Formats: sequence, C-alpha cells, structure tokens
Amino acid sequence: MSKKILIVDDEPHIRLLLSQTLEELEDQGVEILTATNGQEGLETIQDEQPDLVFLDVMMPKMNGFDVCHQVKNELKITETFIIMLTAKGQEVDKQKGQEVGADLYMTKPFDPDEVLAKAQEILGF
Repeated sequence: MSKKILIVDDEPHIRLLLSQTLEELEDQGVEILTATNGQEGLETIQDEQPDLVFLDVMMPKMNGFDVCHQVKNELKITETFIIMLTAKGQEVDKQKGQEVGADLYMTKPFDPDEVLAKAQEILGF
C-alpha cells in the first residue's frame, strides 16, 4: 500500500514549497495530497487516512489545533503522524500543539532539507 502525505495550509506558496520539497518521495510511491483550509484538511484526513500530515496552525474555517484535536482525540486516528506548522515559535503554541496531540512541531520558515529528512524518517525510508 502506498504512503500518503497531506499538506494543509491556506497559503498557496507554502503548499507549493512543501510539495516541491517532498516530490522526490513520489518516486518511492508516496502520494502527496493538499488541502487549503482546516475543514478540507479534516475531511481529507478522514477520507484518505494519510500517514503524515503537515498542518498549518492559522487557517480559515478551522485552525490546525482544532483539526489535530478532532483527528487524535475524537476520531481516534492515531496512526496518522501530525506535524504542526506555525509562524510563531512560542512555547505556548508548542504546548497547545502537544495538548491536542500533535506529534511534532515545525516553525516557518522551515528548512526544506529538514522537512524531507523528517518525512523520510516518519515514513520509514
């Protein structure tokens, strides 16, 4: 079964940057999906059950914390690894991310090499 990565961010350039960063994983059979807001992200997680989600915090319709909380605590989708993306590196955000069940926290701007390495590690490549 192929692995799936979902990128949830309302900023088109961030989605593009992450897609381009991760595209070499497509050679290894990884499918890259995108969503443009929290609500769409949540629906995609339910439908596709991705292995890894890059989830922006500040988004319209539903923020990343709410999406993460729903996935981990209400839907009990525990096998999906969630990396929260935020422009703010404040400890309070990190703490909130951990409280809602985020597996990892990355701050923007992120290092593409680090993103790729993390994705490979999580997906077992």
